Amino acid sequence: MTQSTDISTRAWAEMLLLGLIWGASFLSIRVALDEVSVLSSVCHRVGWAALALWAVVWLRGEAMPRGLAIWGSFAVMGLLNNVLPFTLMAWGQLSIESGLTSILNAFTAVAGVLVAALVFADERLTARRLTGVCLGFAGVAVTVGPAVLAGFSLRSLAQLAVLAGTLCYAFAGAWARVRLRGLSPLVAAAGMLSSSTLILIPLTLALEGGIDLPATARGTAAIAYYALIATGCAYLLYYRVLAMAGAGNLLLVTLLIPPVAIGLGALVLDEALHPRAYAGFALLAAGLLVLDGRLLRRLRPAPS
Repeated sequence: MTQSTDISTRAWAEMLLLGLIWGASFLSIRVALDEVSVLSSVCHRVGWAALALWAVVWLRGEAMPRGLAIWGSFAVMGLLNNVLPFTLMAWGQLSIESGLTSILNAFTAVAGVLVAALVFADERLTARRLTGVCLGFAGVAVTVGPAVLAGFSLRSLAQLAVLAGTLCYAFAGAWARVRLRGLSPLVAAAGMLSSSTLILIPLTLALEGGIDLPATARGTAAIAYYALIATGCAYLLYYRVLAMAGAGNLLLVTLLIPPVAIGLGALVLDEALHPRAYAGFALLAAGLLVLDGRLLRRLRPAPS
């Protein structure tokens, strides 16, 4: 897929909608965690989203993939892109603010560049990319503060868990490029989420004895939102934006998510972030803009 440097008005509108949807998911996950366990929350997320996507696959008449090899690839993708990061980030949200989780989650784009440089010969680090990566690391360092180096408190471990989740996403991107190329994005997402569900259900039953159900309408609404809207529908919207704007432009979505998550966390949960979190996000945003590259090209003087 070729990179599009000019984003249409429609693509911008759908990218903003995607940022709003994913930004609100951090709040909904935190609300659900008051009523269900971490593993149960992830089971609900992938299970209901998988059912929703298979319904769309059926309506469109697309074929279900067959063969152990492709389903093995789905299982690895589900582990890297759903099971591990969803669980790590949900556990992290028990101890840190939803807005802070969203800021640390923005490191996914930086981690993706690093992993791609290690794995693929055509994605090596250029000077611009290296500058963006360094700014991203500086942003994370400022965001988490000195507490992580001072000692492993529950809060610092939670922040490290979220960052570990971003690395999982990065490796998932590399795996998808190698093993899922040529598949319909909708079928690939449905297969990935189905595999994640098949991994998580027995794991949750073995470790927790059952899958928790929300006790209130508020908890049910939160789960319905992050499973059906922020996972199922968001995948469909994600691939629409990918087709219209190109893969590189999707970096910009990660800049839209934290302001939404921070605002909703403050409004609904009375969360307040330390000023250094905002400073860290500013550095991380600068790194993402450098990685994107267009701002630098516009600032460069035109040839005479």
